[in-house]
Amino acid sequence: MTKDTSFGPVPTMSLLAFTSGFVDTLSFIALFGLFAAHVTGNFVLIATSLAEFRHGLWIKLLAIPIFVLATVLTRLYIIRRERHERDAAAHVMLGQVVLLAAFMVVAVWHSPFQHHEDSGAFFTALLAASAMAVQNTAARTFLSGLPPTTVMTGNLIQVIVDMVDIAHGHGNLEVKRLRLARLGPMLLSFIAGTMLGAVGYVTVGFYSLIVPIVTVAALALRIRPHTVPA
Repeated sequence: MTKDTSFGPVPTMSLLAFTSGFVDTLSFIALFGLFAAHVTGNFVLIATSLAEFRHGLWIKLLAIPIFVLATVLTRLYIIRRERHERDAAAHVMLGQVVLLAAFMVVAVWHSPFQHHEDSGAFFTALLAASAMAVQNTAARTFLSGLPPTTVMTGNLIQVIVDMVDIAHGHGNLEVKRLRLARLGPMLLSFIAGTMLGAVGYVTVGFYSLIVPIVTVAALALRIRPHTVPA
């Protein structure tokens, strides 16, 4: 079972994928190679930093426990609401909006960051990781019926496999076409988010975060309190 929004499942997962692509790209460029959404990617970067003594090691190290903490707190809030038979979906999405807005405000206030150990950079990175932890938690709870919106490797493989199967007439083609119709727009939205995240940061800096803030706010306001089959 999963929550639904009045946008429908494909637009919902496409907008979330756009958000993760946007925030991840911007944070990687602006915060010394930090992945805010695809947080496990930071393990590779941490190992690389240790081996080559690159900058930004502490930001990546601290982002992981903060990501975990934000995930735990979000899940505990969802559990508390569910035990009282209350819906948590809109509140959780609005929580992400608040964290994204705080991310933008703190970043604008403290930027430009001159050094990877700048305290402003640390606070900005932790807010970015927290915001995307909320989205990741939503994806594994009340949006669990949708494909992952922060890590695209599995989705890309599925698209390629389905395209090859359709081209060769192999398997249940109707199922594969329906899945492709869901995953294709989401994958393209993610790519668009990465591009716009880069362009937005280069042109207007952290103010470009207004785009994902508005995107998630729209989803939060349109999410439905009832459940539908996944």
